[in-house]
Amino acid sequence: MTQKIVSIVRYEKPRISVQKAVELSGGFAAISPSDKVFIKPNIVFWTPTAAFPKWGVITTSRVVQDMVELLKDKGVSDISIGEGTVVMDPKDRRTQIDAFACLGYRVLEKRYGVKLIPVLERPFRRIDLGDGISLNFNVDILESDHVVDLPVLKTHAQTVVSLGIKNLKGTIDLKSRKSCHSADEKRDLNFQVARLAHPMPPIFTLIDGIYTNERGPSYDGRIRRSDILIASGDILSADLVGARVLGHLPADVPHLAHAARNHGRPLDLSDISIVGESIDTVACLHRFDFPYNGEGTLPLNFERIGVTGLTYRKYDLTLCTYCSFLNGAVLTAVARAWKGAPWEDVEILTGKSAAPTPGMKKTVLLGRCIYQANKNHPDIEEMIAVKGCPPRPEDILSALHRAGIEADAAIFENLDRLPESFLKRYEGRPEFDESFFRIE
Repeated sequence: MTQKIVSIVRYEKPRISVQKAVELSGGFAAISPSDKVFIKPNIVFWTPTAAFPKWGVITTSRVVQDMVELLKDKGVSDISIGEGTVVMDPKDRRTQIDAFACLGYRVLEKRYGVKLIPVLERPFRRIDLGDGISLNFNVDILESDHVVDLPVLKTHAQTVVSLGIKNLKGTIDLKSRKSCHSADEKRDLNFQVARLAHPMPPIFTLIDGIYTNERGPSYDGRIRRSDILIASGDILSADLVGARVLGHLPADVPHLAHAARNHGRPLDLSDISIVGESIDTVACLHRFDFPYNGEGTLPLNFERIGVTGLTYRKYDLTLCTYCSFLNGAVLTAVARAWKGAPWEDVEILTGKSAAPTPGMKKTVLLGRCIYQANKNHPDIEEMIAVKGCPPRPEDILSALHRAGIEADAAIFENLDRLPESFLKRYEGRPEFDESFFRIE
C-alpha cells in the first residue's frame, strides 16, 4: 500500500514555515509552470460594515501570500484566488469584493497578476456525484489544472470539523449549498460534503492552524493561537490528520468516514506517513457542538439563567448556512429578552425536519423549509410562520413579539453589527494579531 504523506509544521516565521510544510509533504512536485492553479481560501463570513474576529474563522492572508509567492517561485503565472462567501442577499456584489480588498488580495493582484474570482458571480456546471446527488460547481475551479486548498483548522457545529473537503462547499452555488442540508437521512449533509472533492483537479491542501476555532466555523467560536500547519497532496489524508489534531477520531467525523469509505481508505491513519511534528505533540481537543440540555430542547445557557415556558430545539444537519447565521442572532435576542417571567409555552423550530411538540400554545416556524414541513401539522395550536428563504430580520422580530418574546429591535435592525461584539473577547491579548490578515 502506497503511503500518503502529511506534514505537520509549527508556524514560526513568514514564508519559511509554509515553505517547510509544502516541501516536507512533497508539495508542488506535480505542478508545472504552465499550469492554471486555483487557490481556495476559507472566507466563510464577511461584512463590510463592522470589524469582527477573523482569527480561526478566515484563512490568514499571511498563508495566502506565502502560497502565492511559492507558486510564483516555481514559475507558475496563471494563479487565481476564488471564494463564494455567504451573503444573505443573492444580489449582493459588494461583500466578496470588499473581503478580497480588505484581506490584501488586491496587492497580490497588482504585484503578481493573480486573478480574483467572486465565485457566486461566475458560471456553474452541474456535476453528477453519484447516488442521486448533483451539485452546481464553479467552472473556474473545475477547469484549473491544480487546486491549492487553504482551509482553517477548526471544528464545525454540524460536520464536527471543517477542513479541506468541507472548504470546497464555497465553490458550489447557493441552491446547491441549501440542498446539501437535505432532510433525507441517507443523503444528508455529511453524505454530500464527502463528495465535494470528487470532480476536482488534483488538490494540494494546506490547513492553516495559526489560529484554531473551537465550536466553529464562525466568529462566535472559541478561538486559540495554535501555530500549526498541516499539508498534503492528498486532501483526505490532510483532513484525517487535521481531525486528529483537533482531538476527534476520524470515525467520529461522519463526512470523513463517508469519504474514506468512498475511496477504500482506512480511518486509523495506517496508510499515512506523518513527517515533521507528531500528532501527539500538537493535538488539543476542540469541541464542536454548542451545549444543550439532555433533551435537546433548550440551550444550556438558557437553562442556567432559568428560562421557562420555551422550547428551542437544538439545530440539526438540515439547518442551512443562511438560517444558521440568523439562528445565532435569534438565540442572542431571546436570551437578552428573558426577564424572569415564564413565556407562554412557546416553541421555536428551525431546519427542515423538526416536528412540533404536542401541547405547545405557540409554534414559531423559522424559515420557509420548516414552514413547508409543518404548515398543516395537527399539533400546532397557534402557528407563527416566518416564510422567507432566508427569513427577513424584521419578520423574525415580529414573530418573536407575537409569541410574547419582547426581543430588542436593535439586534435585528443592526444585524450586520452583531459580529463586532465578539471582538471584546480578544482585547488586550497580543497573540491575536490583525497583521496576519494584511498584505503589505
